[in-house]
Amino acid sequence: MTLRIDDMDRKILEELQRDAAQSLDEIAKKVGSSKTPVWNRIRKMRDGGIIKRQTVLLDAEALGFEACFFVLIRTSEHEADWQAKFLKALQDRPEVQEAHRLAGDIDYILKVRVANARAYDKFYQALISEVRVHNVTALLSMEEIKSTTDLPLVGTLG
Repeated sequence: MTLRIDDMDRKILEELQRDAAQSLDEIAKKVGSSKTPVWNRIRKMRDGGIIKRQTVLLDAEALGFEACFFVLIRTSEHEADWQAKFLKALQDRPEVQEAHRLAGDIDYILKVRVANARAYDKFYQALISEVRVHNVTALLSMEEIKSTTDLPLVGTLG
């Protein structure tokens, strides 16, 4: 069963996406409610799986992770054993920020954050030593134009 949310829930979620460190009082004031109902709604959305977790966003470049690579992977392997090994290899590598299985000519795309090209090569060598892949193409992001974790909540959900 999917948890149904209303406009008030969406407003609360927007505020949490904007800054989850806000106090309940601040959120309640911004959404036109009081603290207890806001807390109850947040708890309901956590329990219902809409809110997965709260975290902080770090500045990768300020921490020395200046290179962002998008890695396109093609494989001729599609057996369950290979997939389990591949998924474990990705889970074990903190450089992999995102991994997606795709439809089309490319099987997987990874977002990999590292300090530089040498660090990427180290990542690449370790990955291909653990799992067999048919073809790997790495694309270096020259500039991050837009990056967000926010979902477009207002006016988009029934």
